Amino acid sequence: MNGSTIIFYLLASFTLVSAVLAVTTRQIFRAAIFLLFTLIGVAGLYFWMQYDFIAAVQIVVYVGGITVLIIFSIFLTQQAGDLLPKQKMSRQLFAALASFCGFALIMLQVYQHTFIGNATQALPPTVANIGNKMLGVDDDGYALPFEVVSILLLAALVGCIVIAMRSKPEENIIKQ
Repeated sequence: MNGSTIIFYLLASFTLVSAVLAVTTRQIFRAAIFLLFTLIGVAGLYFWMQYDFIAAVQIVVYVGGITVLIIFSIFLTQQAGDLLPKQKMSRQLFAALASFCGFALIMLQVYQHTFIGNATQALPPTVANIGNKMLGVDDDGYALPFEVVSILLLAALVGCIVIAMRSKPEENIIKQ
């Protein structure tokens, strides 16, 4: 086992532990911080694979943008110190079963897929090549899915703020 393998296992375990803590903690602010650590771990894996541009984009967009936006929205709703409600055992069991089934489905698809080698030379991961592939208007561009995902993230954030700002029934009774 060489140093590169040790670094990979350290980064992968850091990312996985942070991800599990992000979904299991009952404090919403801590969940956001663990999400931040998870995204930093993913960026570290990109650096380890020597995809420096994608790692930098991961840090700038997700760590610097999305996570900070989530933390600000938590503070704006004034629920940073609140505990999330304890979930019922049936809901936890269903979530674990759904996660297992999703993982099994993905592994089944990977196992059944026949990987075909490509005779063409791979493009070097330069900024120009990545930009042309992502935002190109020809058949192999990803401009439309990129914009659809950004609108979906915006709608999810607005929905989270609306749900969090909704007043509780006992507050309405006291105000009347």
